[in-house]
Amino acid sequence: MEIARPAASPGSAAASGDDRKRRAAVAALDGIVSGMKLGLGTGSTADQFVRALAEKVKEGLDIVGVPTSERTADLARSLGIRLATLEEEPALDVTVDGADELDSQLRLVKGGGGALLREKIVATASKRMIVIADDSKVVDMIGAFPLPIEVAPFGLGATERAIAALAARLGLAGPMKVRQTGADPYRTDGGHYIIDASFGRIPDPEALAAGLDGIAGVMGHGLFLGIATEAVIARQNDVIRLKPTGLQR
Repeated sequence: MEIARPAASPGSAAASGDDRKRRAAVAALDGIVSGMKLGLGTGSTADQFVRALAEKVKEGLDIVGVPTSERTADLARSLGIRLATLEEEPALDVTVDGADELDSQLRLVKGGGGALLREKIVATASKRMIVIADDSKVVDMIGAFPLPIEVAPFGLGATERAIAALAARLGLAGPMKVRQTGADPYRTDGGHYIIDASFGRIPDPEALAAGLDGIAGVMGHGLFLGIATEAVIARQNDVIRLKPTGLQR
């Protein structure tokens, strides 16, 4: 299925920036109806969806949102979107979120915005996950974007060594850096650190995900496998929908 959108002028900022994110976000509103319980993602593209959703709420759309971060909660609340927690609404209809990378099977790398653990918890509590992105995020093999790995501060060195050993067993190599905020380690909303692992192309993300899940100090990772059910991708001249089996027109 393809949804036509007006073309942006060649070379304009709208052709490859916030306009593409906005168009993907607006297209993702198709099928959102009153009574739904929505997971609200985190990041610049997810922000565009929250803003577009807020306009529909002003027009009478009656939904409740479950945010994946304090940042998203603050934005949604400021725009008049009714919010709840997963404790209050443990079963969601759909989560709409961005991605740092996605392939043709809708395997994702997420976590550039620092909310990967909460994003995964919310997404897996949903019947569906819709990914919104511009076409620069679609890759033939994930891994060019550094993989965010959320870790406990306690035992950081041991966790780093375990991750490096796992990567070596899988034939992966590259620098791993603890994400910083100024001179201090970046802290997630849950108080954890993030290691950004620049492994390059990841031929077997399932094996890497399973290995990371088995490391005690790893709280979560940015490999979202078998979670996304649809992607809405904005290109220069149109918006397309991608299913895990390939492009659907």
